[in-house]
Amino acid sequence: MAPLLETRGLRASYGDFQALFGVDLTLDAGEMIAVIGANGAGKSTLMRSIAGTIRNAPNDILHRGTEIGALPAPDVMARGIALVPEGRKLFPSLTVEENLLVGTYGRKIDGPWSLGTVYDLFPVIAERRNYPATALSGGQQQMVAIGRALMSNPEVLLCDELSLGLAPIVIRDIYAAFPRIRIAGAAIVIVEQDIAQALKVADRVYCMMEGRVTLSGRPSDLDRSAIHAAYFGAEGHELA
Repeated sequence: MAPLLETRGLRASYGDFQALFGVDLTLDAGEMIAVIGANGAGKSTLMRSIAGTIRNAPNDILHRGTEIGALPAPDVMARGIALVPEGRKLFPSLTVEENLLVGTYGRKIDGPWSLGTVYDLFPVIAERRNYPATALSGGQQQMVAIGRALMSNPEVLLCDELSLGLAPIVIRDIYAAFPRIRIAGAAIVIVEQDIAQALKVADRVYCMMEGRVTLSGRPSDLDRSAIHAAYFGAEGHELA
């Protein structure tokens, strides 16, 4: 059976600058994987490529065995792949609830996520539903960004740098929502610079450096020295 999501030798560029060099990654239904690496490793480029905001060769990315690498972002989202972007990218002129409703556009499918279930997942934003989204704290804005992506009822949720700039207690509250999101049917890819956090929540981990995967495996199979080498510059290797 084909993976839910797969990249095959994925290459990505910004003009003449090549950012990804042959990235192979798989995500199975119901799985949660983490992509770790230092700044500039190519993690966000990988997320944007999968989400369709960077165009790639058609066969570089597959969803349920279908080539989607060249699809534009709205078509990728319509297939059930939603991105929570780095920096949240909320609409400052819209309220919290209006930002959430943006997530329903272009994805016409019944599923577990609605305003009610998103507010149940993140009660603090329910209390602020009529506030301008950018009037919320950074952690609350991150919850709105996750909720907006969930409103499309995705089967793949891509989360780019969720914990960046947030206090540990806020990060804990955000990560506490992931088990419920998985139970509701979404597979999850998180980009995370906090290695300990990634190892704690993910079924499998990919480490990237300079646009390449330098290490991958299950957290229980990865020791600190191997992760350190893959993260900071020694030659990486793969663990099953």
